[in-house]
Order: sequence, then structure tokens, then C-alpha cells
Amino acid sequence: MAIRNIVKEGDEILRKKSRVVVKFDERLHTLLDDMAQTMYEAHGVGLAAPQVGILKRVVVIDVGDGLIELVNPVIVEAKGKNEGSEGCLSVPGEWGIVVRPSKVKVKAQNRYGEEIILKGTDLLARAFCHEIDHLEGILFKDLAIRMVDPSELE
Repeated sequence: MAIRNIVKEGDEILRKKSRVVVKFDERLHTLLDDMAQTMYEAHGVGLAAPQVGILKRVVVIDVGDGLIELVNPVIVEAKGKNEGSEGCLSVPGEWGIVVRPSKVKVKAQNRYGEEIILKGTDLLARAFCHEIDHLEGILFKDLAIRMVDPSELE
């Protein structure tokens, strides 16, 4: 496993759509392992492949309940509304208030290509949405109803 460089806002790769993963091989497993290690090292709760310079539909998330790996994720159901603060490892030091669904259902594949369906509420739902947006070239700032000073969040 290796810690990868996190791409910062301004790099055009963050604005491109990611490609569907078709090979579930050792290279994908290495990417997932490296992304998890990079996310933990940076003290994040999620990381999408474009954030480490790879245009593949791959996401890792851990909101405190253990690592979740999603390959080719799609939100298939969204309910409710939740307004909350978001930051991003690719946009260090900036925070915004973003309205997201309070509950989502995600269909994806695991590292072996097997279909999985996960449900998330509150923070996990927000993380699913935030990371899947990265796969479409969308940053949280694009959706923020307002940007906030980090001192307002304490």
C-alpha cells in the first residue's frame, strides 16, 4: 500500500467524468488499498479516484463505522433533505453548506465485481453523494448554498 498525492482544486482532472471499471484485478485492489490509506492519512471520511488522479468510478468511505469500497456506484434512491457543512480533501481549508438527501440507497460493485446495495442516512448519505459527485466532475462548492468560515462550524 502507498499514500498517493491528493489532487487539489484547479487540476482539470477533478472536472472530468470518470470511466466505468470493467477489470476487477490486482491493479484495482491496489488502487482501493492505496486510496483507503491515503484517506486515513489525510484524516478524511471519503476519497474518490479522481482525487488521486485516476479517472475511474471508484470510491472509499469511512464515516467511523468501517471502510466501505464502492466500484461503479450509482445512487438509485434518495429521500428527504439535510442541510449540512462539507469540506473536501481536494479543497483544503474551505467549507460550505450543502443540501443533500437525508437517506440514499447506492448500487455498486465490490472489489471483486459482485453487486452490492448499501443504504446510508445522515453523514453516510452525505458522504455517498459527495464522493459520487466527484465521479461526475462535481465539487461540493458547485452545490453549496453558501461558503462558511471554519470558525462558524465549531
